[in-house]
Amino acid sequence: MVYEDERVRVWHLDLEPGEHGNRHTHELDYAVRVVSGSSLEVYGPDGELLDTVELESGGAVSFRVQGDVIVADRPGYPAVPVTHSAKNIGTSTFREVLVEFKS
Repeated sequence: MVYEDERVRVWHLDLEPGEHGNRHTHELDYAVRVVSGSSLEVYGPDGELLDTVELESGGAVSFRVQGDVIVADRPGYPAVPVTHSAKNIGTSTFREVLVEFKS
């Protein structure tokens, strides 16, 4: 986390090629700005591979928590469990800024 106030939390994430990020749980709706894109595998709460997504540099997408899943505001993004992890399977570093909305 790089910033927090009464309305938002801001996170910065880097995943190097081959790096598998920590399993985590989203409780709040959020938006992501992709600073440096790559290909990511998305894993479920029990470590099972769910999907592969291509995230392009400069892209942005918002996500809404709906029960036990997260749903994107754009077509083509899979709904994933609120508890998940990601692995960078691309050849470049993946970088994102994520903003959680507290209200």
